[in-house]
Amino acid sequence: MFSFKKISTVMCAGVLAFSLGACSSKDASSDGSNKEGNGYPQKAITVVAPSGAGGGWDLTARSFAKVLGETKLVEQPLTVENKPGGGGAVFMAEYATQHVENNDMLFVNSPPIIINNLKKEGNSPYGYQNTTPLAQLTKDFGAIVVKADSKFTDLKSLLEEVQKDPSKLTFAGGSAPGSMDHLISILPAYKFGIDPTKVKYVSYDGGGEAITALLGGNADVIGTDASSVKEFLKAGKVRVLAVTSTERLTGDFKDVPTAVEQGVDAEFTIWRGVFGPEKMSEEAKAYWVDSIDKLVKTPEWQTEVETQGWEMEYKNADDFKTFLVEQESQVTQLLEALGMQK
Repeated sequence: MFSFKKISTVMCAGVLAFSLGACSSKDASSDGSNKEGNGYPQKAITVVAPSGAGGGWDLTARSFAKVLGETKLVEQPLTVENKPGGGGAVFMAEYATQHVENNDMLFVNSPPIIINNLKKEGNSPYGYQNTTPLAQLTKDFGAIVVKADSKFTDLKSLLEEVQKDPSKLTFAGGSAPGSMDHLISILPAYKFGIDPTKVKYVSYDGGGEAITALLGGNADVIGTDASSVKEFLKAGKVRVLAVTSTERLTGDFKDVPTAVEQGVDAEFTIWRGVFGPEKMSEEAKAYWVDSIDKLVKTPEWQTEVETQGWEMEYKNADDFKTFLVEQESQVTQLLEALGMQK
């Protein structure tokens, strides 16, 4: 038979277990996550820039992680990793096969996630359909850039030279042939009536390497995103011949004419967004949708966007996914016109 002392011990243990369970239930938030650290996220978060350092993806990933940490919207540590290769295609293959349920790894991307999946050369079997789109953060524009001491002072003089001999000048970019930087590089030539397949293009892993090639004399022109050359423009190291926006940009680019202003109908908008794995849990997706929605409303993020020379254009997960479907159709048409669609 149990003694009274034993019965008391069992009762106390039951009360303690009930108390702990009640505390655990109380700590859990209504969306299934747990603000005290028992729900998602429990581990450090990795934000991948699928390129080398210095380009648009790298800057976006670092700004995203930095401001999330500074504002305490995410209390877990955030680290940024660079995983270059194939203009993002190498990482995409790894992510879509090895990290399909890895809630703790996000990545940033832009139109290449669509272009790489649609182009003929170096085609990637994986695209945005193999991810969970979380948000569009910003928009940027393409820039046609030469060294500060280049003989070319405007877009038209450059294109006239290319028209005489398309293979004479070397264009470079931070993505593979048929990818975004390539499209930016050759789009003005294509619109000017030049056969884009004749233009000599050399690819590098990331915008930073492409700029190094330009400054080192290994390329005559680069096509890249405007924001990634901002500091080089301010330092007087490069000259931006044109931007692919519909209207002139402000700030450091206020004196740079658009391609349209110079009689070349070349417009190209570069969005940047954040993605999670294809089989991201509902809890993790809800956490990031909420966190990013709060992030873009903070003064810290708005200051960061302005500092980097980007333009704010936020789309939540649903709107972003709808937009990606629409741009996929636009990119298909462009690649078909250039003879680069798979």
